[in-house]
Amino acid sequence: MAMSALGVVDEAGALAAAACLFRGFGDGSRLAIVRQLALGEHRVVELTEHLGLAQSTVSKHLACLRDCGLVESRPQGRASLFSLAHPEATLELLTAAERLLGLTGDAVALCPVYGTASQGGDR
Repeated sequence: MAMSALGVVDEAGALAAAACLFRGFGDGSRLAIVRQLALGEHRVVELTEHLGLAQSTVSKHLACLRDCGLVESRPQGRASLFSLAHPEATLELLTAAERLLGLTGDAVALCPVYGTASQGGDR
């Protein structure tokens, strides 16, 4: 939770930060990248091959995830290796999401506002 200078919990700030976190995971391509990085370090070229995405798309999403503090990179020759910045916490979140999806069944996908039909598929 976000704390003010006086040590008081800033609930609005904490909720805004949580919403930003979930927006980071809200794109299907970013989520696929995170899931792939959960298996270990990858170069952009490996991610493009595995996910079938353009290099520019993968790079754009990796930059977003890095800016959010979810992904980090380290140089390896002329390339960079990308990995999860907080692998244990990220895996816990993904596991909890899968559990919740299992409990809700098709309700999330059928949601008229956020479901797959309202979005015309994966954005």
